[in-house]
Amino acid sequence: MEYGKLVLDRYSCRKLTDAPVEQEKIDYIIRCATSAPTAVNYQPVRIWVAKSDEAKRCIAESTRFTFGAGVFMVVGAKADGAWVRPADSENFAVVDASIVATQLMLAIHDCGLRSTWVGKFDPQVLKAAFPEMNDYNLIAIFPIGYPAPDAEPSDRHSQRKDIVAEI
Repeated sequence: MEYGKLVLDRYSCRKLTDAPVEQEKIDYIIRCATSAPTAVNYQPVRIWVAKSDEAKRCIAESTRFTFGAGVFMVVGAKADGAWVRPADSENFAVVDASIVATQLMLAIHDCGLRSTWVGKFDPQVLKAAFPEMNDYNLIAIFPIGYPAPDAEPSDRHSQRKDIVAEI
């Protein structure tokens, strides 16, 4: 899909079907996400793919925002693996994870699937179930699936604030 159409067409989809997601599409999404730039190319980001019934159960225990998805991706950042800006000691782990997550979200839409960025979850529930997440700041969960026939953007989707200022 042409980039401009992709970013303008994408919306937070909160109604997904239970149709299986093909492995080729999961691989494509991961390839797109892992090509994201990170500060000084340190790549302090991890993506966990949850497809098993047990993993999906744990996701559902951490958030009610699962939207019927059959696959989930969790994005996390490891602060001690990230670049730190010398001028003010700003750690770029969360910035890097957000860039990766944004590319992941756009790739989901590009391959005909839908999702939304879920930030309302309990990271401690996930870390208790998946100890490999313990050293990471968990940034987002992406429920992934095909859009339900009646899926549509929320009423707030097209509301935009003026965020541009000339200096």
